[in-house]
Amino acid sequence: MLLLRSGRLVTPQRSLVADILVEGRTIAAIGENLHAPDAEVIDASGKLILPGGVDPHVHLDLPMFGTVSSDDHYTGHKAAAFGGTTTVMDFIPTPESGPLRAGVEEWRAKAEKAAIDYSFHMNITRLDAAIEAEIPRLLDEGITTLKVFMAYNGRLRLADGDIFRVLQLAREHGMLTMLHAENGDVIDRLTAEALAAGHTEPIWHARTRPAWGAVEAGLRGAALAAQAGAPLYIVHMNAGGEADMLRYARAHGAPVMGETCPQYLCFTEEHLARPDGAKWICSPPMRSAEDNSRLWAALGANELQVVATDHCPFFFDGTTSVNYEGQPIAIPGKELGAADFTRIPNGLPGVGDRLPVLWTEGVGKGRITENQFVALTSENPARIFGLYPRKGALLPGSDADIVLWDPQKTAVWAVAHSRQRTDYNLWEGWQLTGLPEKVWLRGRLIVDGDQWHGRRGGGQFLSRSAGAEVL
Repeated sequence: MLLLRSGRLVTPQRSLVADILVEGRTIAAIGENLHAPDAEVIDASGKLILPGGVDPHVHLDLPMFGTVSSDDHYTGHKAAAFGGTTTVMDFIPTPESGPLRAGVEEWRAKAEKAAIDYSFHMNITRLDAAIEAEIPRLLDEGITTLKVFMAYNGRLRLADGDIFRVLQLAREHGMLTMLHAENGDVIDRLTAEALAAGHTEPIWHARTRPAWGAVEAGLRGAALAAQAGAPLYIVHMNAGGEADMLRYARAHGAPVMGETCPQYLCFTEEHLARPDGAKWICSPPMRSAEDNSRLWAALGANELQVVATDHCPFFFDGTTSVNYEGQPIAIPGKELGAADFTRIPNGLPGVGDRLPVLWTEGVGKGRITENQFVALTSENPARIFGLYPRKGALLPGSDADIVLWDPQKTAVWAVAHSRQRTDYNLWEGWQLTGLPEKVWLRGRLIVDGDQWHGRRGGGQFLSRSAGAEVL
């Protein structure tokens, strides 16, 4: 047994000083002056007790551009845990041919090394009668979410009519559709023009993916969802106009939700103009300071539902190894596009940074409350993706995924803090205040300060049921 005494429990609804008793894998009781003579007692006075973070948007061990994202289902999970996250959700690519189940089996095998709890979404990047028939069978695998793309022509994109059909199928079976909202046609035209003019630098990644394309694609997706009568979750919203369109769609009854990520709150496309600009290449790209401000305002006004990461890291210089758990490792990375921005792997690290960055920049600067912080990073994603109250909650019967959080602890942030298996950190040198001190997964201590007590294979797959909430 474990008894955390006199900490301030933070939920989306309230904050209160109380004790929390853990028996085995779950929370047994919450109250004042709890007694458990046989329990290990930890004095949490002056600290916060938070539910473990839930990050519903990561890409682990993902092949791209002749290489692979540098975190796998152990290293990425370990980084998540050090950042206070105890549940992550990865995306299964549609196999190039054959059934979706082949992709499910491949990703289940990859995740056998999982260190925290996890679940999957299924990408739908081709649609035919066989795929349509197989989509409902994903429920038997515990997978209730489908992702579609309006960009990446010829690779991942579905036509609007096919996206509409996916939405219809999702509605019929109580599933949720997730949308990557950019205009693939505009991107292809602008990219071809940029390359023809000799523009190969990283900044052109942003200049060929204009914010207006994300704004119109987001509203187009919301319109398709409204017409299908199906819920939609728009991933990695990055432009202020997207928040405006989301507010409009929801005000007109469309069952649409939105997610943003820390990189879209903290950086702009000007970072891509730096000599090391490839570090900031992800899709969709960074926008402007005005977009940063609008997204912060949307979080503060509860107009966005989730802050995730889109964690998909690559080495900046994959020709040089780093030390990971005592072993040198180097994985080809962003140097692959040194002469052509279209060949730079799209993605960046963030799963270990999310909570400290959002606390510092959000709660610490008065942009959001501590209760909104918990909603955005834990309870809301747990509700939306069918995991609540097992995850994302400090309630009797919930999994004892608990973070002891020190709101006064500071660090000059660096690669070593986040534990992500790559050679850089976007927030390198930032002063962050508010950090995890201890992290428990189902009642088992896995992070204690700088010490790792988790293990490969210690995570569990989370099977989800259809019909989750639309917030």
